[in-house]
Amino acid sequence: MTLPNYITVARFIMVPAIILAMINGYMLTAFVLFVLAGLSDGVDGLIARQFNQRSELGTWLDPIADKFLLVAVFLMLGWLEALPNWLVLLAVTRDGLIVAAVMLSGLMNNPVKMQPLLISKANTLMQIVLLMLVMAELAGLAEFAVLVDWTIYVVAGLTVASASAYLVSWLRHMASTGQAG
Repeated sequence: MTLPNYITVARFIMVPAIILAMINGYMLTAFVLFVLAGLSDGVDGLIARQFNQRSELGTWLDPIADKFLLVAVFLMLGWLEALPNWLVLLAVTRDGLIVAAVMLSGLMNNPVKMQPLLISKANTLMQIVLLMLVMAELAGLAEFAVLVDWTIYVVAGLTVASASAYLVSWLRHMASTGQAG
């Protein structure tokens, strides 16, 4: 276990605290914890790169922790009716399909290397921005209604583009060994 892995595990632990805060109406607490979780993602990556503390465990844990955080907050904001259900479904389905494709590849003895695409990084960034805006509004920190509306559609477009790009990449990977179709 490296320091970045401990930070990632802390991010896992923060997710239930964020959701519990949201359930109990402590939106400012949820917002602060969400921001801290986001910062921890940057810090663990920086430490791993700068101090050569990369590990195979971290390669798997970090993206899982990110997805756990984003999916949980998307679902909660959907349940609170702070985000449209269609967007929550779109975001969660995309992540589920990616996980299913990776698992299926492994089961078929053709593991796919986890490599985030540029479009996926843009999607994740905009998802984080959207969730922060919505949570800041719910916490009473500011009014972002127009910006939230626009960001919802940007996130939707990037989510579809990212899912499509991963699907094409996965199909090519599977076809290269004759295991697709």
